[in-house]
Amino acid sequence: MGGPLSGIRVVEVAGLGPAPFGAMVLADLGADVVSVDRADRAVGADLDTASGNVYGRGRRSVALDLKHAQAPEVIGRLVDHADVFIEGFRPGVAERLGIGPDALCGRNPRLVYARMTGWGQDGPLANKAGHDINYVALAGPLAHIGRVGQPPTPPLNLLGDFGGGGLLLALGVCAALVERAASGHGQVVDAAMVDGVALLSAAMAPAYTMGFFSDDRGTNLLDSGAPYYDCYETADGAWLSIGALEPQFYAELLRGLALDQDEAWPEGVRPDRDDQASWPALRARFTEVIAGADRATWIERFADLDACVAPVHSFSTAPDDPHLVARATWVERDGVVQPAPAPRFDRTPAVLDRPPPPAGHHSVEVLAESGFDDAEIATLRADGAVV
Repeated sequence: MGGPLSGIRVVEVAGLGPAPFGAMVLADLGADVVSVDRADRAVGADLDTASGNVYGRGRRSVALDLKHAQAPEVIGRLVDHADVFIEGFRPGVAERLGIGPDALCGRNPRLVYARMTGWGQDGPLANKAGHDINYVALAGPLAHIGRVGQPPTPPLNLLGDFGGGGLLLALGVCAALVERAASGHGQVVDAAMVDGVALLSAAMAPAYTMGFFSDDRGTNLLDSGAPYYDCYETADGAWLSIGALEPQFYAELLRGLALDQDEAWPEGVRPDRDDQASWPALRARFTEVIAGADRATWIERFADLDACVAPVHSFSTAPDDPHLVARATWVERDGVVQPAPAPRFDRTPAVLDRPPPPAGHHSVEVLAESGFDDAEIATLRADGAVV
């Protein structure tokens, strides 16, 4: 396998959302990831149904009944020679299953034990249920996402589950592996989505605290308040994004829209973009002009201008954008279009080595690698511990 994490073995307990995404990132970077799936998921599992589970890529799968008496020993032997263990249970569940940090790190002191939760391992909400929207709300950013006069708008589940969750988990694992190279010891990584969302707010939150931005949603520079940092509909019903924050980019924007002369404006005077009282007039004129041509025309018009203008693609159209095609940002693997591994490395490039497996597809193979003999594997299967 390629990638800078080649040679690193990761064992993850399969779950939903952020933890599997973090494991996918590690697999993309070359780690050998073994997913411990639920035994009931292996019944009727096949390659066709597994292929669409993109963040299950890069793994091998063992199907295990976690409540079986033999489950702790099976997982223990899987991690005896592993570098990383990942679980996404609520606090205390892994301990009750016999696979908590004390049990597994006691067997393998070099193990990096990574825990993914929404609220963290402690605090008043630690054992409460939650979803991305709740973590983004509590940490602060959700209040500031949306248009003026409208309710807060959930930004899909990108901030909590994936940015502040899975990526934070992968970063924590990589940092712990670097530290282990010096100390020789593993450690527990507590990755909480609420912490990750707060971390992503490092630049914005102080700006609000210091009064640079208003608490009124949709009235500021980066939240759709500024007319030169927003999206506009074109004549064909498509959308164009504009991010002309700096004066030199704004000048190019006006040039591309043919609004760089005073006579192009209704009052015969170009409004001052730095005066917020002028923003409604700027927005109205931008809306009118951009609606006068289709998106392809605008993309061609701005092709040679540094105006920070780009089409608003959907997931169905983004893979066909010429820039993304040139960089192979989106790739097709086993008939499924998916994002390519990132970031990129010049000496150890990441490779999409394995498609998403059906649950239990590699049970026998992985157990044999972990030192189980044929008789032990047969017994585990006969007892229903492993499928």
